[in-house]
Amino acid sequence: MKTTIKRTNSENIDFINLVKKLDAYLKLMDGEEHAFYNQYNTIAVLKNVVVIYVDEKPIGCGAVKKFDSSSMEVKRMYVRPENRGNGMAQKLLSELEIWSKEMGYKKCVLETGKRQVEAVQFYKKCNYEITPNYGQYKNIENSICFEKTL
Repeated sequence: MKTTIKRTNSENIDFINLVKKLDAYLKLMDGEEHAFYNQYNTIAVLKNVVVIYVDEKPIGCGAVKKFDSSSMEVKRMYVRPENRGNGMAQKLLSELEIWSKEMGYKKCVLETGKRQVEAVQFYKKCNYEITPNYGQYKNIENSICFEKTL
């Protein structure tokens, strides 16, 4: 099993196809709130995207975008269900953190939904700490925000 990680941008077709799968999953999880979340997850503006491949097949993705002068926001994290549980998401997140650090950022922040129990556990396992909800997520009951100093 050969694993490779590619740094790219939101025009990458493998990234676009993985995000379609992510959006279908989130639509089920978020229910009526999906439209609210979806407006903050357009991919056209993402310049820092990673796609992970196993034996040249795209199985996961993630991205970061500038949040403020010292922080990048982690966006669009996804690993195909059949490829979960074997460290692929950690490899993706680690690559995004390294890339953010290389660009001079000191922190990564992110938002996920409380209903995404696996995601909440994953970010805690990766040493992200819960913070007060930020920005558009401030008063959203289902949102949980995290940050990690790089």
